[in-house]
Amino acid sequence: MTKTGLLAACLLLACAPAQAGERVASLNLCGDELALRLLDKGQVASVTWLARDPRGSNVAALAQDVPVNRGLAEEVAAVKPDLVLTGAFTTRTTSAMLHRLGVPILELSVPATLAEAYAQIEEVADRLGVPQRGAAMVAQMKQAFADLPPPPARRPTAIVLRPNGFAAGRGSLADEILSAAGFDNLAARLSPDRMGQLTLEDVVAADPDMLVINASPDSPPSLADELLRHPALAHFAQEGRVVALPPRLWACAGPELAEAARLLAAARVKAAREIAVRGATTRERPVQ
Repeated sequence: MTKTGLLAACLLLACAPAQAGERVASLNLCGDELALRLLDKGQVASVTWLARDPRGSNVAALAQDVPVNRGLAEEVAAVKPDLVLTGAFTTRTTSAMLHRLGVPILELSVPATLAEAYAQIEEVADRLGVPQRGAAMVAQMKQAFADLPPPPARRPTAIVLRPNGFAAGRGSLADEILSAAGFDNLAARLSPDRMGQLTLEDVVAADPDMLVINASPDSPPSLADELLRHPALAHFAQEGRVVALPPRLWACAGPELAEAARLLAAARVKAAREIAVRGATTRERPVQ
């Protein structure tokens, strides 16, 4: 076979969907979640070791009996997968080695919108040979978003505060989820970029109606998280204006995106009720 013919054959192999009974490995946590949810258990040859950690994984229970890897090409090659799911931040050395070994790879991007998240689910499902399961997952997510409580006429403001002062800026997936939950993303107006990095002074001065702490309550201490625990932000918690969401809820394309929106909408409705009660109590208090 000529070099041109060999290259064409390899391209066809890389683009072909995995067929029923074929085995898939993943080097990416988001790939882990899609593989474990879309495929039958015996078809998942290997997932990352992170998939078993419930602090960061949404599929820890599904991953308990599945072989794990730490992102090394030799680990993946040993299980002889028919397709490997990688991510934008998967080590390039591993990806290059798998390419040289002729292992088909599907690289997952980081979705910036819900539309991109839905498209990624459908793309992976198509490549895995289970398009109906992907379509069902997307339909379930769209219905969950449709079932959210309607936004109020005046949307309360919110800032999603992440480690190192990063916030959910304009045009990000978290920005769209905040909007779906009925909030006005204040960081989208305060910072022009998608990451929306804000200083502590920015947050205190903006005084959002709700502060969304994007961190897990059981995560180990880190310097990056110090800003989230600063005393200047303590009054938000005291006034019931804080909701904590684990990063795993909106890190990957999957049903948890709708769950994040549901939790945010519930926090919005609860805060509105408490504000109404406090206002009524103040009006009924006799003037001294």
